[in-house]
Amino acid sequence: MSTTAWITTLQFAGVNALFALSIYATLWTGVLSLAPIFFGAVGAFTFGYLAGTVGLSPFLGLVLGVVLGAALGALTAALVIRLDSHYLAMATIAMVLIGRVLVVNLTELTGGAAGTLVPGELGTWLWLIGCLVVAGYVLARLAKSRFGMAADAVREDAAVAQTLGISPRRIQLVGFVISGAFGGAAGVMQASFLQYIGPDTFYTHLGFVTLAAVVLGGAFHWAGPIVGAIVFTILPELLKDVMGEYDRVVTGVLLVVIIIFVPRGLVDLRRVRLLRARSRQDPPRAGDDSARPTAPQEVTA
Repeated sequence: MSTTAWITTLQFAGVNALFALSIYATLWTGVLSLAPIFFGAVGAFTFGYLAGTVGLSPFLGLVLGVVLGAALGALTAALVIRLDSHYLAMATIAMVLIGRVLVVNLTELTGGAAGTLVPGELGTWLWLIGCLVVAGYVLARLAKSRFGMAADAVREDAAVAQTLGISPRRIQLVGFVISGAFGGAAGVMQASFLQYIGPDTFYTHLGFVTLAAVVLGGAFHWAGPIVGAIVFTILPELLKDVMGEYDRVVTGVLLVVIIIFVPRGLVDLRRVRLLRARSRQDPPRAGDDSARPTAPQEVTA
C-alpha cells in the first residue's frame, strides 16, 4: 500500500476503535448492543445539517454529538433495558435498521438517498487521538471505581450482583449513557473524515465490524477494543494485495481461529497474571541441586 493509503487506513482504524469502545461500554455491563451505530448516525447527520445551515463550529459539533448520543443512550436504556438477552440485542439491531429508513426519508435534514456533505475540520490526527485518549482515560478511571467493580459483577451474574445490593438496571443505564456518548463522538469523527455521509454510512456492516473488533481484541479490558479495531481494519488491507477477492474469507477464518484458541481476545490481563503465577510456582528441575533432598544431620550430644 502507498503511504496515503496507510494513513487513511489507520485513521479509519481509530474511528472504528471509538465505535468499538462504545460497544464495549454496554458489553461491560452484560448487554450486547449495536445501538452506538444509531447514535453515531444521529450525531453525524445533526452535525452535518447544522454545519451547513447555521455554520456550527466543528468543536461544538463534536460536543453536540456527545450530548445527543448520551441522551439517546439514556432513552434507549429506559425503553429496552427490561428485555432479556437476545431480545435486547435484536432491539438495538432494529434501531440501526430504523435509522437507515429515517435517513432515506428525512431528505431535508439528511439529503435522503443522495446523502449530504460534512465539513472535514475534525478529520485530523489531533482530534482523533484526543478523542481516543479521553475515552480510554474515562474507562480506565471507571474500571478502578465502584462502578467498575459493580459492572464486572453484573456482567458475570446479574442475579448474584443483585443479591449483593447492586442494581443491574442502574449499572446498565450508565453503560448505555457512556456508550451513547462515545457513539455520538465516533459518528461525528467518521463524518469528518469521510466528508460525506449517506444511508449506508452507519448501517449493520459497521456494527458487525466493530463488534468483531471487540471480540478479537477482548471484551474484558478497555484496551481490547482499540487493539481489535486496529488489527481488524489493517489486516484486510494487508491481505488484499496477497489474497485479492478472498481477503475477507481469510480474515473471517483467522477471526474464528482466534475466537477458538484465544476466547477472551488478544488483550487478556487475566491470562498474563496466570502465566506469571505459573512461572513463579514452577517446580525445580530434576538436575537442580536445590531439588535434591538433604541428608539428615547427625545429632551430637
